[in-house]
Amino acid sequence: MLKSLRTLFWPKTVLTRSISSYVARVRYLMRLKEDDEACLEAMRSGSLLLYHTLAPLLQKSPSGLFQLPAINTSDFEVILDKLGKNQALVNESVLIGCTEEHVAQFSLDVGALDKSEMERLCGGVFIDLRKAFFLLRGTEAPLVARGQALLRWHQTHSFCSASGHPSFRNQSGSQRVCHSSGQTYYPKMSPVVIALISDGSRCLLGRQATFPRGMYSALAGFCDMGETIEETLRREIAEEVGLELESLRVAGSQHWPFPQSSFMVACHATVAPGNTQVSVDLEELEDARWFTLQEVQEALRLKKPPRNPEGETPTLWLPPHYAIAHQLVQEWVQQQIGAH
Repeated sequence: MLKSLRTLFWPKTVLTRSISSYVARVRYLMRLKEDDEACLEAMRSGSLLLYHTLAPLLQKSPSGLFQLPAINTSDFEVILDKLGKNQALVNESVLIGCTEEHVAQFSLDVGALDKSEMERLCGGVFIDLRKAFFLLRGTEAPLVARGQALLRWHQTHSFCSASGHPSFRNQSGSQRVCHSSGQTYYPKMSPVVIALISDGSRCLLGRQATFPRGMYSALAGFCDMGETIEETLRREIAEEVGLELESLRVAGSQHWPFPQSSFMVACHATVAPGNTQVSVDLEELEDARWFTLQEVQEALRLKKPPRNPEGETPTLWLPPHYAIAHQLVQEWVQQQIGAH
Protein backbone atom coordinates (compact mmCIF):
# COMPACT_ATOMS: atom_id res chain seq x y z
CA MET A 1 0.00 0.00 0.00
CA LEU A 2 2.77 2.45 0.92
CA LYS A 3 4.52 1.93 -2.39
CA SER A 4 1.33 2.56 -4.35
CA LEU A 5 0.58 5.76 -2.41
CA ARG A 6 4.04 7.11 -3.12
CA THR A 7 3.67 6.38 -6.80
CA LEU A 8 0.30 8.12 -6.98
CA PHE A 9 0.73 11.17 -4.83
CA TRP A 10 4.40 12.07 -4.43
CA PRO A 11 5.57 14.71 -6.92
CA LYS A 12 7.53 13.08 -9.73
CA THR A 13 10.50 15.30 -8.98
CA VAL A 14 10.83 13.66 -5.58
CA LEU A 15 11.04 10.23 -7.18
CA THR A 16 13.64 11.19 -9.77
CA ARG A 17 16.05 13.51 -7.97
CA SER A 18 18.68 12.21 -5.58
CA ILE A 19 17.65 11.51 -2.01
CA SER A 20 20.53 13.63 -0.66
CA SER A 21 19.14 16.73 -2.41
CA TYR A 22 15.70 16.17 -0.90
CA VAL A 23 17.10 15.53 2.57
CA ALA A 24 19.22 18.68 2.35
CA ARG A 25 16.18 20.77 1.46
CA VAL A 26 14.07 19.31 4.27
CA ARG A 27 16.80 19.90 6.83
CA TYR A 28 17.29 23.45 5.58
CA LEU A 29 13.59 24.13 6.13
CA MET A 30 13.79 22.57 9.60
CA ARG A 31 16.63 24.91 10.47
CA LEU A 32 14.67 27.94 9.29
CA LYS A 33 11.69 26.88 11.39
CA GLU A 34 13.78 26.57 14.54
CA ASP A 35 16.33 29.39 14.13
CA ASP A 36 14.84 32.90 14.05
CA GLU A 37 18.05 34.56 12.88
CA ALA A 38 18.53 32.07 10.05
CA CYS A 39 14.91 32.58 9.01
CA LEU A 40 15.32 36.37 8.92
CA GLU A 41 18.44 36.02 6.82
CA ALA A 42 16.67 33.67 4.39
CA MET A 43 13.77 36.10 4.17
CA ARG A 44 16.04 38.85 2.83
CA SER A 45 16.88 36.77 -0.24
CA GLY A 46 13.60 34.88 -0.37
CA SER A 47 10.33 35.30 -2.26
CA LEU A 48 6.84 36.28 -1.15
CA LEU A 49 3.38 35.08 -2.09
CA LEU A 50 1.05 37.98 -1.35
CA TYR A 51 -2.54 37.81 -0.12
CA HIS A 52 -5.11 40.52 0.57
CA THR A 53 -7.49 39.41 3.33
CA LEU A 54 -6.46 35.83 2.44
CA ALA A 55 -7.12 36.22 -1.32
CA PRO A 56 -3.91 35.34 -3.23
CA LEU A 57 -2.30 37.63 -5.78
CA LEU A 58 -2.34 36.18 -9.31
CA GLN A 59 -0.85 37.50 -12.54
CA LYS A 60 -2.21 36.95 -16.02
CA SER A 61 0.37 35.85 -18.55
CA PRO A 62 0.40 37.07 -22.19
CA SER A 63 -1.14 33.73 -23.16
CA GLY A 64 -4.13 34.43 -20.92
CA LEU A 65 -3.23 31.90 -18.22
CA PHE A 66 -3.04 32.87 -14.57
CA GLN A 67 0.08 32.19 -12.54
CA LEU A 68 1.26 32.63 -8.99
CA PRO A 69 3.91 35.37 -8.88
CA ALA A 70 6.83 35.00 -6.48
CA ILE A 71 7.93 38.54 -5.56
CA ASN A 72 11.47 39.04 -4.24
CA THR A 73 11.57 40.48 -0.75
CA SER A 74 13.76 43.36 -1.93
CA ASP A 75 11.25 44.24 -4.68
CA PHE A 76 8.40 44.19 -2.18
CA GLU A 77 10.33 46.55 0.13
CA VAL A 78 10.56 48.98 -2.80
CA ILE A 79 6.78 48.75 -3.18
CA LEU A 80 6.35 49.51 0.52
CA ASP A 81 8.56 52.57 0.11
CA LYS A 82 6.38 53.81 -2.75
CA LEU A 83 3.33 53.43 -0.50
CA GLY A 84 5.06 55.17 2.38
CA LYS A 85 4.79 52.04 4.55
CA ASN A 86 7.26 50.56 7.01
CA GLN A 87 9.42 47.78 5.57
CA ALA A 88 9.04 45.90 8.88
CA LEU A 89 5.77 44.54 7.45
CA VAL A 90 7.92 41.94 5.66
CA ASN A 91 8.74 40.37 9.03
CA GLU A 92 5.10 39.32 9.44
CA SER A 93 5.41 36.80 6.60
CA VAL A 94 5.36 33.07 7.36
CA LEU A 95 7.59 30.36 5.94
CA ILE A 96 5.86 27.92 3.59
CA GLY A 97 8.67 26.16 1.74
CA CYS A 98 11.75 26.55 -0.42
CA THR A 99 12.71 25.90 -4.01
CA GLU A 100 15.16 23.30 -5.29
CA GLU A 101 17.78 26.06 -5.19
CA HIS A 102 17.05 26.65 -1.47
CA VAL A 103 15.31 29.98 -2.03
CA ALA A 104 12.97 30.33 0.94
CA GLN A 105 9.29 30.97 0.16
CA PHE A 106 7.03 33.00 2.44
CA SER A 107 3.41 34.12 2.45
CA LEU A 108 2.26 37.53 3.63
CA ASP A 109 -1.20 39.07 4.02
CA VAL A 110 -1.25 42.75 3.03
CA GLY A 111 -4.88 43.32 3.96
CA ALA A 112 -3.93 46.53 5.80
CA LEU A 113 -2.70 48.08 2.52
CA ASP A 114 -4.81 49.58 -0.25
CA LYS A 115 -5.91 46.72 -2.48
CA SER A 116 -6.06 48.57 -5.80
CA GLU A 117 -2.66 50.19 -5.24
CA MET A 118 -1.10 46.83 -4.41
CA GLU A 119 -2.61 45.28 -7.54
CA ARG A 120 -1.29 48.15 -9.66
CA LEU A 121 2.23 48.06 -8.24
CA CYS A 122 2.44 44.24 -8.33
CA GLY A 123 0.89 43.88 -11.77
CA GLY A 124 -1.70 41.37 -10.62
CA VAL A 125 -5.10 40.89 -9.05
CA PHE A 126 -6.19 39.43 -5.72
CA ILE A 127 -8.63 36.56 -6.36
CA ASP A 128 -10.68 34.49 -3.91
CA LEU A 129 -8.93 31.19 -3.26
CA ARG A 130 -11.84 29.04 -4.48
CA LYS A 131 -11.78 30.80 -7.84
CA ALA A 132 -7.98 30.79 -7.92
CA PHE A 133 -8.00 26.99 -7.62
CA PHE A 134 -9.69 26.77 -11.02
CA LEU A 135 -7.25 29.22 -12.61
CA LEU A 136 -3.91 27.95 -11.35
CA ARG A 137 -1.84 25.06 -12.59
CA GLY A 138 -1.82 22.01 -10.37
CA THR A 139 1.73 22.53 -9.12
CA GLU A 140 0.90 26.01 -7.81
CA ALA A 141 -2.41 25.24 -6.10
CA PRO A 142 -0.96 23.32 -3.11
CA LEU A 143 1.55 26.11 -2.43
CA VAL A 144 -1.03 28.89 -2.45
CA ALA A 145 -3.32 26.77 -0.24
CA ARG A 146 -0.54 26.16 2.27
CA GLY A 147 0.27 29.85 2.43
CA GLN A 148 -3.32 30.83 3.06
CA ALA A 149 -3.82 28.11 5.67
CA LEU A 150 -0.88 29.28 7.76
CA LEU A 151 -1.88 32.93 7.51
CA ARG A 152 -5.44 32.10 8.54
CA TRP A 153 -4.23 30.02 11.49
CA HIS A 154 -2.15 32.88 12.85
CA GLN A 155 -4.99 35.36 12.39
CA THR A 156 -7.36 33.16 14.41
CA HIS A 157 -4.95 32.01 17.15
CA SER A 158 -3.67 35.27 18.58
CA PHE A 159 -4.63 34.34 22.16
CA CYS A 160 -3.89 31.44 24.46
CA SER A 161 -6.89 29.21 25.16
CA ALA A 162 -5.54 28.44 28.65
CA SER A 163 -4.76 31.95 29.95
CA GLY A 164 -6.55 34.25 27.54
CA HIS A 165 -3.33 36.21 27.11
CA PRO A 166 -1.78 37.03 23.73
CA SER A 167 0.37 34.33 22.13
CA PHE A 168 3.48 35.14 20.12
CA ARG A 169 4.80 33.50 16.98
CA ASN A 170 8.36 32.59 16.17
CA GLN A 171 9.92 34.15 13.08
CA SER A 172 9.04 31.35 10.69
CA GLY A 173 5.46 31.12 11.95
CA SER A 174 5.79 27.41 12.71
CA GLN A 175 4.47 27.87 16.28
CA ARG A 176 2.97 30.30 18.78
CA VAL A 177 3.85 30.52 22.48
CA CYS A 178 2.00 31.97 25.46
CA HIS A 179 4.55 33.33 27.91
CA SER A 180 1.97 33.37 30.69
CA SER A 181 0.87 29.72 30.58
CA GLY A 182 3.94 28.27 28.85
CA GLN A 183 1.71 26.64 26.23
CA THR A 184 3.11 26.13 22.73
CA TYR A 185 0.65 25.93 19.83
CA TYR A 186 1.29 24.42 16.41
CA PRO A 187 -0.80 24.80 13.24
CA LYS A 188 -3.36 22.02 12.95
CA MET A 189 -5.57 20.55 10.24
CA SER A 190 -8.98 18.97 10.69
CA PRO A 191 -9.17 15.34 9.47
CA VAL A 192 -11.75 14.66 6.77
CA VAL A 193 -12.56 11.42 4.98
CA ILE A 194 -13.61 11.67 1.34
CA ALA A 195 -14.79 8.65 -0.64
CA LEU A 196 -15.90 7.67 -4.09
CA ILE A 197 -18.54 4.96 -3.72
CA SER A 198 -19.22 2.39 -6.40
CA ASP A 199 -21.85 -0.31 -6.85
CA GLY A 200 -19.68 -2.13 -9.37
CA SER A 201 -20.76 -0.27 -12.51
CA ARG A 202 -21.68 3.24 -11.31
CA CYS A 203 -20.21 5.79 -8.90
CA LEU A 204 -22.07 7.95 -6.41
CA LEU A 205 -21.50 11.71 -6.46
CA GLY A 206 -23.15 14.43 -4.42
CA ARG A 207 -23.37 18.19 -4.28
CA GLN A 208 -23.90 20.86 -1.67
CA ALA A 209 -26.07 23.90 -2.29
CA THR A 210 -22.94 26.08 -2.25
CA PHE A 211 -21.41 24.23 -5.23
CA PRO A 212 -21.53 25.89 -8.67
CA ARG A 213 -24.43 24.63 -10.80
CA GLY A 214 -23.78 21.20 -12.23
CA MET A 215 -20.75 20.36 -10.10
CA TYR A 216 -20.77 17.05 -8.23
CA SER A 217 -18.04 15.55 -6.10
CA ALA A 218 -17.14 12.58 -3.94
CA LEU A 219 -18.80 12.49 -0.51
CA ALA A 220 -16.85 13.76 2.49
CA GLY A 221 -17.20 14.32 6.21
CA PHE A 222 -15.18 15.40 9.24
CA CYS A 223 -13.88 12.82 11.69
CA ASP A 224 -15.51 12.89 15.12
CA MET A 225 -13.27 12.75 18.16
CA GLY A 226 -11.96 9.22 18.70
CA GLU A 227 -13.13 7.83 15.34
CA THR A 228 -11.05 5.81 12.93
CA ILE A 229 -11.12 6.50 9.18
CA GLU A 230 -13.34 3.46 8.67
CA GLU A 231 -15.79 4.49 11.38
CA THR A 232 -16.02 8.05 10.05
CA LEU A 233 -16.69 6.95 6.51
CA ARG A 234 -19.33 4.37 7.40
CA ARG A 235 -21.12 6.88 9.62
CA GLU A 236 -20.99 9.75 7.12
CA ILE A 237 -22.29 7.67 4.23
CA ALA A 238 -25.11 6.33 6.38
CA GLU A 239 -26.01 9.86 7.51
CA GLU A 240 -25.78 11.61 4.15
CA VAL A 241 -27.16 9.08 1.66
CA GLY A 242 -28.59 6.22 3.75
CA LEU A 243 -26.23 3.56 2.43
CA GLU A 244 -24.22 0.91 4.26
CA LEU A 245 -20.72 0.32 2.97
CA GLU A 246 -19.52 -3.13 2.05
CA SER A 247 -15.77 -2.42 1.76
CA LEU A 248 -13.31 0.44 1.60
CA ARG A 249 -9.64 1.09 0.95
CA VAL A 250 -7.47 4.16 1.47
CA ALA A 251 -6.17 5.67 -1.77
CA GLY A 252 -4.23 8.78 -0.71
CA SER A 253 -4.38 12.10 1.10
CA GLN A 254 -4.30 15.83 0.48
CA HIS A 255 -4.36 19.15 2.30
CA TRP A 256 -7.52 21.07 1.41
CA PRO A 257 -7.97 24.70 2.53
CA PHE A 258 -11.77 24.64 2.73
CA PRO A 259 -13.63 25.48 4.86
CA GLN A 260 -10.43 26.40 6.68
CA SER A 261 -7.66 23.80 6.73
CA SER A 262 -8.54 20.15 6.27
CA PHE A 263 -6.51 16.98 5.93
CA MET A 264 -8.34 14.87 3.36
CA VAL A 265 -7.98 11.09 3.55
CA ALA A 266 -9.23 9.69 0.25
CA CYS A 267 -10.88 6.28 -0.10
CA HIS A 268 -12.60 4.05 -2.59
CA ALA A 269 -15.66 2.32 -1.15
CA THR A 270 -18.29 -0.11 -2.38
CA VAL A 271 -21.86 -1.02 -1.59
CA ALA A 272 -23.58 -4.26 -2.50
CA PRO A 273 -25.36 -4.09 -5.90
CA GLY A 274 -28.68 -4.75 -4.16
CA ASN A 275 -28.13 -1.95 -1.63
CA THR A 276 -28.08 1.16 -3.84
CA GLN A 277 -31.25 3.05 -2.95
CA VAL A 278 -30.10 6.58 -2.09
CA SER A 279 -31.87 8.51 0.66
CA VAL A 280 -30.37 12.01 0.76
CA ASP A 281 -30.22 13.96 4.00
CA LEU A 282 -31.16 17.40 2.65
CA GLU A 283 -29.61 19.05 5.70
CA GLU A 284 -26.22 17.77 4.49
CA LEU A 285 -26.54 17.60 0.71
CA GLU A 286 -28.63 19.21 -2.01
CA ASP A 287 -28.46 16.08 -4.16
CA ALA A 288 -26.66 12.76 -4.59
CA ARG A 289 -27.07 10.24 -7.37
CA TRP A 290 -25.43 7.46 -9.31
CA PHE A 291 -23.51 8.23 -12.50
CA THR A 292 -22.53 5.83 -15.26
CA LEU A 293 -19.03 5.44 -16.66
CA GLN A 294 -20.08 7.26 -19.84
CA GLU A 295 -21.47 10.25 -17.91
CA VAL A 296 -18.30 10.55 -15.85
CA GLN A 297 -16.04 10.25 -18.88
CA GLU A 298 -17.95 13.06 -20.60
CA ALA A 299 -17.47 15.26 -17.53
CA LEU A 300 -13.74 14.52 -17.47
CA ARG A 301 -13.42 15.69 -21.08
CA LEU A 302 -14.49 19.22 -20.16
CA LYS A 303 -11.52 21.58 -20.28
CA LYS A 304 -13.23 24.31 -18.25
CA PRO A 305 -16.42 24.69 -16.19
CA PRO A 306 -19.55 24.85 -18.39
CA ARG A 307 -21.74 27.96 -18.37
CA ASN A 308 -24.82 26.12 -17.05
CA PRO A 309 -27.32 29.00 -17.40
CA GLU A 310 -30.36 29.10 -15.14
CA GLY A 311 -33.40 27.33 -16.51
CA GLU A 312 -31.44 24.71 -18.45
CA THR A 313 -30.46 21.23 -17.31
CA PRO A 314 -26.91 21.70 -16.00
CA THR A 315 -23.98 19.83 -17.51
CA LEU A 316 -22.17 17.56 -15.06
CA TRP A 317 -18.69 18.76 -14.16
CA LEU A 318 -16.15 17.76 -11.54
CA PRO A 319 -13.77 19.42 -9.06
CA PRO A 320 -10.43 20.70 -10.47
CA HIS A 321 -7.91 18.08 -11.56
CA TYR A 322 -5.58 18.59 -8.57
CA ALA A 323 -8.39 18.01 -6.05
CA ILE A 324 -8.25 14.55 -4.50
CA ALA A 325 -11.91 14.02 -5.48
CA HIS A 326 -10.93 14.39 -9.14
CA GLN A 327 -8.13 11.87 -8.68
CA LEU A 328 -10.56 9.39 -7.13
CA VAL A 329 -12.86 9.72 -10.13
CA GLN A 330 -9.95 9.24 -12.54
CA GLU A 331 -8.88 6.09 -10.70
CA TRP A 332 -12.43 4.72 -10.73
CA VAL A 333 -12.68 5.29 -14.47
CA GLN A 334 -9.41 3.42 -15.04
CA GLN A 335 -10.63 0.56 -12.83
CA GLN A 336 -13.85 0.33 -14.85
CA ILE A 337 -12.01 0.34 -18.16
CA GLY A 338 -9.58 -2.28 -16.87
CA ALA A 339 -12.43 -4.49 -15.66
CA HIS A 340 -13.83 -4.61 -19.19
